[in-house]
Amino acid sequence: MDNAESSSSIAALDDPAERRRVGLDENRRIANHLGEIASLLESQHASEFRVSAYRKAAGTLLNLQTPVRWIDQKHGIEGLIRIETVGQSIASLIDQYLRTGRVPLLDRLRGEATAEKIFTTLPTIGPELAHRIYDALHVETLPELYSAAIHGKLGQVPGIGRKRASAIEEVLAERLRRNPSPMTPLYPQTDRSIPVAEILDVDAEYRRKAGEDKLPKVAPTKFNPGGVAWLPILHTQRDDRHYTALYSNSARAHELNTTKDWVVIYRDDDQQHGRWTVITSQFGKLHGCRIIRGREDECREIYLRNPQ
Repeated sequence: MDNAESSSSIAALDDPAERRRVGLDENRRIANHLGEIASLLESQHASEFRVSAYRKAAGTLLNLQTPVRWIDQKHGIEGLIRIETVGQSIASLIDQYLRTGRVPLLDRLRGEATAEKIFTTLPTIGPELAHRIYDALHVETLPELYSAAIHGKLGQVPGIGRKRASAIEEVLAERLRRNPSPMTPLYPQTDRSIPVAEILDVDAEYRRKAGEDKLPKVAPTKFNPGGVAWLPILHTQRDDRHYTALYSNSARAHELNTTKDWVVIYRDDDQQHGRWTVITSQFGKLHGCRIIRGREDECREIYLRNPQ
């Protein structure tokens, strides 16, 4: 049963006591996910503060006597934030789960990247186009993709014209008809509020430590038939900003043999979310330089001021 069907089934229950019981069972599932996130963060050497935050939120949900789905339906993310020990980041994660049945952060910590696979379930999207969508729009779920579609963002994806964008939007509208409310993307656009120098510094730290074999490794589920733990993962901070970095394990990265070059950096904390991809430029004046996709202009200015 997918999440939309689960939500519909809960809503269809006539007995209020049974609805509450089912809702509290869902609380426990979410708490288990939060607990697993805490354990994975701890094993991957994340900060004690971050580990503790997820553990405390898991404990809160286990003891909460009101289904979080009811709170989310009535008050949205702001209502979830008012739950003790649940801040902005964890509230967004809970909302994502309630809408999609997935926890993208947990997927990443497990070494799973399922967004592209989910997009290929649409009849108009194959693996290559799924990668281009993920790479261009930074969306990870069908509701996020639908939100991008109805706001005209599909035109930013190479290979998607007006006719194809309209067809994708129609398919998504039909697929999501039981839960048609669009979701605000977790990473709605390239975040320019963080200086490129900081993102490049995280990239440099990740590649240095990965090269020195100083990082814990996870076993990706994609392109890894032997289940080998080869993908280094970094959790690091800049002031109160939390970052997670790992090599891209996308189909395109494997095709171009850039799995040890393309680095995906996520920011997940209570102040803000963000996602950036850092690569080595192969063209022009920045050839051989590390650049952030979508922020090439700012990277160019950095290198002009500080020639290598």
